[in-house]
Amino acid sequence: MFVILTSKPGQFRTEIGEALEPVESYDYVYCGRTCARFVIARLERETKVRIVEETANPAVNEVPSKFLPAFGTVAEARRELQSLVRSGAQHVTLIRCSSP
Repeated sequence: MFVILTSKPGQFRTEIGEALEPVESYDYVYCGRTCARFVIARLERETKVRIVEETANPAVNEVPSKFLPAFGTVAEARRELQSLVRSGAQHVTLIRCSSP
């Protein structure tokens, strides 16, 4: 099973933790500016996903993975990410990163 983890620079980051194995990552770029990073990760078993706010008063949340949308294959997760680009403005691109 695979999940998509999201980080938004300056707002929050999702950390790769126990039971998550990063497979691919993509930058979501709008008008030349990276707005988010998406990581497709293999979920080895149910776990809690750590989300850390990057604000003046950072908070840490641990979200049970059962609340994340799950995909049976990496290809299904990729299709979900591609739907963001198709439904967005024409100045939106997804750029695959060299390392997950």
